[in-house]
Amino acid sequence: MFSVKPMKPTFKCYLPPVQTDVKKTIEPPIKKLEPKLLQGEIVVNEVNFVRKCISAESSQDDLWGKLICTNFKVSFIPQDAPTKQKSKLSHLLLGEHDIPLTCLEQVVTVNDTKGKKKVLGSNQKLKFNPTELILYCKDLRIIRFCFDEAGPESAKKVCLAIAHYSHPADLQLLFGFEYQGRRYHEFKGEQVNGSSPRGGLQTPIFDRPSDWDREIKRTGASEWRVCSINEGYAISQSLPEYVVVPVSMADQDLKKYSTFFTDQRIPLWCWNHPNGSALVRMTSISDPLQQKKIDQRIFTAITKSHPHRSEVIKSDLDKCLPTILDIQCAFVKIRQICVIDPFEESEERWLTSIENSRWLEYVRAFLKQSAEIVYLLDGKNASVILQEEEDRDLCCVVSSLVQLMLDPHYRSVIGFQGLVQKEWVMAGHRFLDRCNHLKKNDKVESPLFILFLDCVWQMMNQYPAAFEFTEAYLTVLSDSMWIPLFSTFLFNSPKQRAQHLMDFAKNKAIPQGEDQVVFFPPVWNWSQQFSTKDQTLFNNPMYVGKGAACVQNGEVKSFRRTKQKNYSSTLRGTPSSMRNGLRGGEETLPRRGSLVSELKPDFSVVKDESPSERFFRDWFSRPADQQGVLIPLLIPSHVALWKLFFLRWVPEACIHKGGPVTAYHKLSQLVDEIEILQIHLRRYKGPSPGSSPLPSPSGPPSDQRRMYFKASSPNDPPTPPEYLSSSFPFTPVGNLCRRGIHGTPISKFLNGARIWLSTETLANDTV
Repeated sequence: MFSVKPMKPTFKCYLPPVQTDVKKTIEPPIKKLEPKLLQGEIVVNEVNFVRKCISAESSQDDLWGKLICTNFKVSFIPQDAPTKQKSKLSHLLLGEHDIPLTCLEQVVTVNDTKGKKKVLGSNQKLKFNPTELILYCKDLRIIRFCFDEAGPESAKKVCLAIAHYSHPADLQLLFGFEYQGRRYHEFKGEQVNGSSPRGGLQTPIFDRPSDWDREIKRTGASEWRVCSINEGYAISQSLPEYVVVPVSMADQDLKKYSTFFTDQRIPLWCWNHPNGSALVRMTSISDPLQQKKIDQRIFTAITKSHPHRSEVIKSDLDKCLPTILDIQCAFVKIRQICVIDPFEESEERWLTSIENSRWLEYVRAFLKQSAEIVYLLDGKNASVILQEEEDRDLCCVVSSLVQLMLDPHYRSVIGFQGLVQKEWVMAGHRFLDRCNHLKKNDKVESPLFILFLDCVWQMMNQYPAAFEFTEAYLTVLSDSMWIPLFSTFLFNSPKQRAQHLMDFAKNKAIPQGEDQVVFFPPVWNWSQQFSTKDQTLFNNPMYVGKGAACVQNGEVKSFRRTKQKNYSSTLRGTPSSMRNGLRGGEETLPRRGSLVSELKPDFSVVKDESPSERFFRDWFSRPADQQGVLIPLLIPSHVALWKLFFLRWVPEACIHKGGPVTAYHKLSQLVDEIEILQIHLRRYKGPSPGSSPLPSPSGPPSDQRRMYFKASSPNDPPTPPEYLSSSFPFTPVGNLCRRGIHGTPISKFLNGARIWLSTETLANDTV
């Protein structure tokens, strides 16, 4: 064989040789965005490359990230995590961009290209690919997401998932049942080892006779007793198992008369005045023929419970207060004005719109009615029966306000929480229906509890030193209604609560007999939601507790309001001389709860003065005792819009380094400095016999101090911190993003809408 000469390669490579000795430059991997999930929480759908709109004017500050729907919340995870803001509360269960599904009022999808929009409900189809998602929240936020770069099918799926999971078919499908079951078993060991009763909760729940016994003793109601005829809810399904009744009424009589009351709700004792007068609430009597007989029997029993056998007066709330539908309509209107429409507070039209919504008018009506009851109990020494058709709505508001005005115990944090538990939760207020957690019936939805909190804020605004808690506490409490992890706001009645929690305990293998407060706690343990530091925002630095004193001109004196011009409570029959210019002989509320009243400088003396007129004139002529009876001022100029609640998300209304928080900041620092000085003073004097050990020379640790803002040092700047604003401790950034007025079809619709978006409004839209 001949040898073959190898052929010379003819291909020439013009690429430079690979340099193996040079270190390769590797691009960093794309950051994986993972949500923070609670026990039992699962991701049901997600979409990447979503833009969260921060401002309606420009997209420059918008955030890019991943939008996730879980069985608990809608969560947005930004690609670039922003620096932690000091200007807002840090929630332990929710992230900065999280929204609980129960907080969603409406889920609106938009396609700008096709000019289409749709309000999504459960199990609905979406025939277009959404370019935007707008979430309207029950806490008045508006959150807007854009799907410019997201996959159209993924965007559609996540929108449908959010709509579906925000409309649970059954109460047991709310995430709280899954979460609390997992949490109980995870922390079971910690609960057994040295835990205090009821998980250390100090607020009375009023589900045991002992809670009612303590309340009877505290109020001195010696002629009233705890009755157990409703044990196992044998008589009424909407009353608690234990109620307080007159000693003179036998159980067999109560059982006999219960059949004539709506839902068999026998009269329910609320509170006793030190003079012996009692506050009682009851339903209407279904049989008109038996009404006089039963009324007489109830009146006689209540009269016998009074040491002076004073008369009993019945107040029919259905006749003198707005209906739950009226309240819902007013709330929808004021929400529209404050949140949906462009904000123009300086314009007369905006202020007129607020008045025309009738929300403040209804706030005045409830405060006025409550003040009238205060006169009957405190001024006339008469017992009062509050009557409502079902005794589960208007009575809750009025009975709570009356006790708040009369009893300083309920102005403390623990007392106020016990008041809500007693007069709302255990008295059978329909939180499930009124909050519309299952979104089944909009007709029964009504913000009665928010109205009550607004009334409380009005009193706090007029008497800031009389309440232990702050308006931030009230606002956080209102937000907690939309977090379905606590038993307080989930049920319509004590029986429904007991039945569902019994079934829940069986399903989650929780031992029989375990305390329901332990395995499905109420909202009152705030450490579930906030750190110890953030909870100090609930403490009012101006609070004057029982027996508190202040220093004035070098002398220690009990706190009293300085004498000022006499103001009228503007109740019916108040003399024109005390009406601060109201026209004599004219009703303050010419139509039911109306704000319309004319003013003129008429201070003539009225010759014939009724006892009620004398009572209010005498009360307002004296300095107010912060630990005594408080009666609110009710002329329109004294009933204001609760701005922290209604305007906290509105950027145009946010005042940088302004608002009530600036005074709160300085007062907190002052109180903190005083408390530190008191500690040093006690240390200087030495411990007294039997006293607790003295703290360290430097004072208590920072996390154990009572005030959120600590005493400043000489080196600190005199101006408030940069992050303070009138929205503190909330921030409007990214939480209220309206569509621009020009440029898109949906913008014009939203700007011109006079009501909250509803499925009925858009039912005829093409999709």
